[in-house]
Amino acid sequence: MPDRISRRSFTMLGAGLAIGAAASEASADDTKAEAVAKPVEGAFERDYPAPGFKPSWKKPQINRVLVQDFVVYAHSELDMARKLLDKEPALLNATIDWGGGDWESGLGGASHMGRRDIVAFLLDRGARIDMFCAAMMGQIDAVRSFLTLQPHLIDAKGPHGFSLHFHAQVGGKEAENVLDYLQSIKKVELKPNPFLKKPSDPSRPAK
Repeated sequence: MPDRISRRSFTMLGAGLAIGAAASEASADDTKAEAVAKPVEGAFERDYPAPGFKPSWKKPQINRVLVQDFVVYAHSELDMARKLLDKEPALLNATIDWGGGDWESGLGGASHMGRRDIVAFLLDRGARIDMFCAAMMGQIDAVRSFLTLQPHLIDAKGPHGFSLHFHAQVGGKEAENVLDYLQSIKKVELKPNPFLKKPSDPSRPAK
């Protein structure tokens, strides 16, 4: 006849099972969190005729994680943006969809952060400038040309929904002329800009 399990053994066994269950549950939560954090491509099925032109896809696409990392670093870390661009020059104009069609390039990220140093580096490498970047850089002639061509662009939204006014605001003193021009076309309430460098903030390089 098997030995009876002592109360102490039973308690220890129960504690072990509880710890094991908790560990398994924590591991499952971590796995679940990782799964949630990963991008999910929206479901899609054509309800229209497929295009007659069939892409050949002769070259592999740039890895999505590499594009993601480059765009993230281009927001605030010049050295890492340079390192990744040296590693893969095709990242220069690569964009990533953060979800719901919120497309952003490295230049777009640096622009809405007011990082003139990173913007200048990317433009020097041949990045495609847009009106949001031009607004932040104080390029009033370029901004005026865009709005003359299409006045409705005054309401256009850049990455994360940031407006032209926002980009001119984060451009600081060098973009005051653009901000004044935009305000003359459409007056908007200028809320405190979280990315605008404060005079007493030594954490970011001077623009």
